Amino acid sequence: MFRKIPLLLCGLLITVTVLAQKKNESYQLQIRKAASPVKIDGVIDEAAWMQADAATNFYMVLPMDTSTARLRTDVRMTYDDNNLYLVVENYTTGEGPYMVESLRRDFAFLKNDNFLLFMDPFDDQTNGFSFGANAAGAQWDGLMYDGGKVDLSWDNKWVSVVKNYPDKWVFEAAIPFKTIRYKKGITKWGINFSRNDLKTTEKSAWAPVPRQFPTASLAYTGNLVWDAAPPEAGANVSLIPYVLGGIAKDYEKGTNEKYRRDAGLDAKVAVTSSLNLDLTVNPDFSQVDVDKQVTNLDRFELFYPEKRQFFLENGDQMSNFGYATIRPFFSRRIGLGGVPIRFGARLSGKLNKDWRLGIMNMQTGKQEETGLPAQNFTVAALQRRVFSRSNVGFIFINKESVNYDPGKITDMPVYNKYNRNMGLEYNLASSNNFWTGKAMFLKSYTPGKSGHDIAHAANLQYTSKVWNVSWQHEYVGRNYNAEVGYVPRQGYVKVVPQVTRLFFPLSGQVLSHGPQVTSTWFFDEKDLHRTDNETMLNYGIVFRKRNTLNIWASNTYIQLLQPFDPTNSHKDSLANGTRHNWNTVGVDYVSKPQSLFTYALSARYGGYYADGTRLMANTELGYRFQPYVSIALSANYNQIDLPKPWGNTSFWLVGPRLDVTMTNTLFFTGFMQYNGQQKNMNLNTRFQWRYKPASDLFIVYTDNYLPEPLYVKNRALVLKLVYWFNI
Repeated sequence: MFRKIPLLLCGLLITVTVLAQKKNESYQLQIRKAASPVKIDGVIDEAAWMQADAATNFYMVLPMDTSTARLRTDVRMTYDDNNLYLVVENYTTGEGPYMVESLRRDFAFLKNDNFLLFMDPFDDQTNGFSFGANAAGAQWDGLMYDGGKVDLSWDNKWVSVVKNYPDKWVFEAAIPFKTIRYKKGITKWGINFSRNDLKTTEKSAWAPVPRQFPTASLAYTGNLVWDAAPPEAGANVSLIPYVLGGIAKDYEKGTNEKYRRDAGLDAKVAVTSSLNLDLTVNPDFSQVDVDKQVTNLDRFELFYPEKRQFFLENGDQMSNFGYATIRPFFSRRIGLGGVPIRFGARLSGKLNKDWRLGIMNMQTGKQEETGLPAQNFTVAALQRRVFSRSNVGFIFINKESVNYDPGKITDMPVYNKYNRNMGLEYNLASSNNFWTGKAMFLKSYTPGKSGHDIAHAANLQYTSKVWNVSWQHEYVGRNYNAEVGYVPRQGYVKVVPQVTRLFFPLSGQVLSHGPQVTSTWFFDEKDLHRTDNETMLNYGIVFRKRNTLNIWASNTYIQLLQPFDPTNSHKDSLANGTRHNWNTVGVDYVSKPQSLFTYALSARYGGYYADGTRLMANTELGYRFQPYVSIALSANYNQIDLPKPWGNTSFWLVGPRLDVTMTNTLFFTGFMQYNGQQKNMNLNTRFQWRYKPASDLFIVYTDNYLPEPLYVKNRALVLKLVYWFNI
């Protein structure tokens, strides 16, 4: 049965994909070369702006998408030989101050009055760039992928100013042509503008977007029409060296202080105006945010997102191949846990409007204490656009141990000589975005493993204003092995149907409400007998002030396939093959974002393994002294009651956080996490000074404590200086 499903689904995916003209083709903004120099100061007094066409008459997206926006927004664009210029007049009601979270870069969209630009230089409705700012001047920039998602890890050189007036706030920006990628000679780019205003709870867009989709959806862009082909960026080479000094001490091992003196280099080379080569030698990621810890009650490996910019920037083609729990490539497998990265290179970008390429090679050094050999990682991905917005992708991943013979290892862990994966996937996106989906096939190659070494998954989703209906199925063979991926479970078949129905009251405090039913089923691949299933009924309510409430109930069944400690605290384990069934109820509430004090509350109560019970309560509190200080506190409590030998077990996870944004170039973050399950208290502080665009000074201090009694495990201090040279 399951062998026939992929063929049927692939046929359906091709059937529902139709060739169609872009939905907002008639929305045109003419852009002309600047008639005068442009000064980025938030004052619209240059001749270039007086002569530029304006994009105005925005359409409301939220709370309803059936009328024009109440707030006026005017956008003008122009250019010269070096920069693309943008100026935006965001008119307000004049009642009270603007609402912003802080001056932190890449702010949370829903918690700020803001303006965003979505730009599709290839007009392929799939990939692009986003730039914007909130009403206090904090910048937002990111790479766009999958037709409407924004990767905010991308960080590049551009300048902007926000100036506030009694009746409006003005955002003015200059984006160097060297910062973006575009194909030579193309004179029509996809473009849209989005405005979010918290006082009126209005989200609007220049080219209309249905309310069920984000305004970032590239399927609904209008057109930026150039008076001539955009100028060539010319020679575009950037060198980004760093120097670093630091000191660390491990108190648990009782070793002496360890001093760090290090240097490294990143380079960016524009091979063409749309294809980029990134190089790195001895990279360092000490300034990256620490992982947000969680209480782990799962039977399988948890997923922690990648935060290192070299792997994230323009890396969606590789890292998003597959599904959330079937990722053949997961960059966190490279260079973490004390494994040094020696050097690396990545070639990525567009070959033309239809073809996209990504190739990466990384070399790590050996780790003496674990016997891990030096390893080389190669990833190659090729993508071809088909139909209006869909694409077909290919990926190859190779992990090779260098100068390593597993047969000669006697006193250390043994590692595979190599591990390889190859895969194909088809990504569906209809011209109006109502139909989306994916079909994927993977095969792994590992010494000593053959047969049952493939993975397949597919999904199809229909999204209208009132209905969201989806189907997903997965198969992962028991010998499928992705050592450079994230595939926490093998040897199963999974099916997940889901249905959501929304209702929209014509008036009142409720914007939308409706039920959602999700059922997840796991079967053993050998005889297709059920091993897990969870069925959940959720009723969600979205209020006009954008606060949300969800009430849900679920039924869970699990047959353990291996021994498992239900507290994950190194106690006794439940036996392999035992069956467990329970019911749970829960509630989640998120407050309106307009308030200076915001909060999110969630709780669940119900059964657990071995006829036990589990209570979980979680809260996230926040207060902002806008725009300079943001204080947050997250707290999670789990209480588990089980028969002996476990008994009553409780875990606290508490994390206060302080963000101080003195200016939009000077930041301080302090983050403490107490994890009762891991018996660890972590403190991480980071000072950042962006003294020039994309050039930073970081001072990072970290501490780990054993909380009971308070005892220092280890601590470190790092000072890092980064400078961006354009050649």
